[in-house]
Amino acid sequence: MPDEPEPEKAHPPHGAHGRPLSGADRWKGFKGSPFFPACVLVLILSAAAALFAGSYTYSMANPTPHNIPTGVTGAYDQAQGQRFLGAMEKALDAQLDLKPYDSRAEARDALDAQKIYAVLDVRGGGSRVHIDVSGASGVTVAQVFTEAAPPVSRATGIPVTVKDVNPLQGGDPRGLTIFYITLAAVIIGFVGAIQLSVHARGLNPAERIAFTVAYALLGGFAVAAVADWGLGAVDLPFVESWLILALTMFTCGMVFTMFNTFFHRWAMIPTWGLLVLLGNPASGGAVAPPLLPTVIGRLGQWLPPGASYNAQHTAVYFQGNQHAFPILVLAGWALVSCALFWFWRHRHPGGRGTGPLHAAPV
Repeated sequence: MPDEPEPEKAHPPHGAHGRPLSGADRWKGFKGSPFFPACVLVLILSAAAALFAGSYTYSMANPTPHNIPTGVTGAYDQAQGQRFLGAMEKALDAQLDLKPYDSRAEARDALDAQKIYAVLDVRGGGSRVHIDVSGASGVTVAQVFTEAAPPVSRATGIPVTVKDVNPLQGGDPRGLTIFYITLAAVIIGFVGAIQLSVHARGLNPAERIAFTVAYALLGGFAVAAVADWGLGAVDLPFVESWLILALTMFTCGMVFTMFNTFFHRWAMIPTWGLLVLLGNPASGGAVAPPLLPTVIGRLGQWLPPGASYNAQHTAVYFQGNQHAFPILVLAGWALVSCALFWFWRHRHPGGRGTGPLHAAPV
């Protein structure tokens, strides 16, 4: 028989391929794999869930009066009036920021201008008190005054009557419709910008801004039409409400676009933190600002959700008393976001340069 060939001997490992992987090599390989961003996202999403629950619970789960701007007229500075005001503050467990007015009509004008949340008219040297509240200014504030008045009346022996001089519309008994349509504009505003960055990545800067304007105008119209014409939940001053919603959507879209310029794929984190974790619970839509934690209530007016809610709320319930401040806040955020995006547009992870459209990579 012919000799069978001997099996080849296994060669011992040699070179870089043969040495055991070090810890640094394993970490480098892990960072280059899809498992690394997946693990980072797991941690981020877990933290975001906790922060989301904590932010909304802290701000809105147990609304408590802190410092309530309140108009006073009549004999509020006499003994009986002072006794009643002290008992009211004790019942509310809050300080009343008292603003004196010469007449009840003057105080009502301040109520309509949203400078105060209630009017305490002390009559007959303190023998009776009439309280005007405004459900449209903040249903939660009107509720705490309405609930506190009877026990204070019994404790002081002073008759008290309470009247809601500016009630909410019938289709919006809790005053939440404006909060919901504002929330829709905020979320769809930045989600629209996210979708443009994913599905229309090749848009150049001016085109990206133009399409953000387009979906903001159409989206704002759709939100207003559904809330007013479709569901009849609230009677909107349509054009004004539409433009406020459109400005809100554009502002939130450009906020994401600005963050995307600097943080790229992680831009969702600062956007979500600013507009959802902080902005929405601090907006004063679900809980009136005097019942929010003081710092949050004040900060919320400077953020896009709070500014949008304030402008929309005034447009619906205090027509003719629109303030420039919330519009300027929205416009300021939009202009700053557009300016930063435009100045550093070369850093934005999109665009197709100056080449022809058909040559752009898909």
